[in-house]
Amino acid sequence: MNESLSIIVPAYNEADCIESSLGEILRFARSYGQSVDVVVVDDGSTDKTADLVEASRSRLLPQDPPVTLIRQGTNRGKGAAVHTGFKHARGEIVLFTDADLSAPMSEALHLIRPIEEGACDVAIGSRAVDPSMIGTPQSRLRRGSGRLFNRMVRWITRLDLGDTQCGFKAFRRTAIAPIFALQRVERFAFDVELLYLAAKFGLRVVELPVRWNHVHDSRVSLIRDGSRMLRDLCRIRLNDWRGAYQVNGRD
Repeated sequence: MNESLSIIVPAYNEADCIESSLGEILRFARSYGQSVDVVVVDDGSTDKTADLVEASRSRLLPQDPPVTLIRQGTNRGKGAAVHTGFKHARGEIVLFTDADLSAPMSEALHLIRPIEEGACDVAIGSRAVDPSMIGTPQSRLRRGSGRLFNRMVRWITRLDLGDTQCGFKAFRRTAIAPIFALQRVERFAFDVELLYLAAKFGLRVVELPVRWNHVHDSRVSLIRDGSRMLRDLCRIRLNDWRGAYQVNGRD
């Protein structure tokens, strides 16, 4: 049986795609069969992302799912945007997706259904489980750097997951809320932190293949952002060692 659903969209300078992506998200929401709310978090965009979201909201019909726009005045990072969106989400199941919909919304039910059925608490989309589902691949350099990063994730965090970075994940609210409250990492490695904490506190995580197409993003620098991600991986383990991750006195 369907449960209420929230869809979080972290957005930073997504003016080229945000209107079409919202259209696809709303089409999915109308077909879901239960209440849905959409939360777009503008992460300090310097383009017209927020204005375009407002324009889309003005065209909503009374029967359409509500769309909330949260503006973060400065660019804090994708992790901070998802965290903000989670605080405003209403659904018992919460899904976040990259604004460019690299994984199309038609794949959302693959993540939502196992949570509805009680099979897991966290369902993550993966490009590693079935690479044949990748339509437009990343460049060879990015694929290589992704494999290297995954090896570092496995070595530093001991997470046995093939793809922690796909921007398509769903959670059961009651299970993940204490984890979000502990979140410290605000940028790209926030996915790893959430999954590390989910494993630490015994949540059931499944990694599922999804269709995916690479969308070029010149804002991501392999050198700059790669060094940040490595630093954040070390921060996660250091935070744990220092006792920063505790829920009701448990660590």
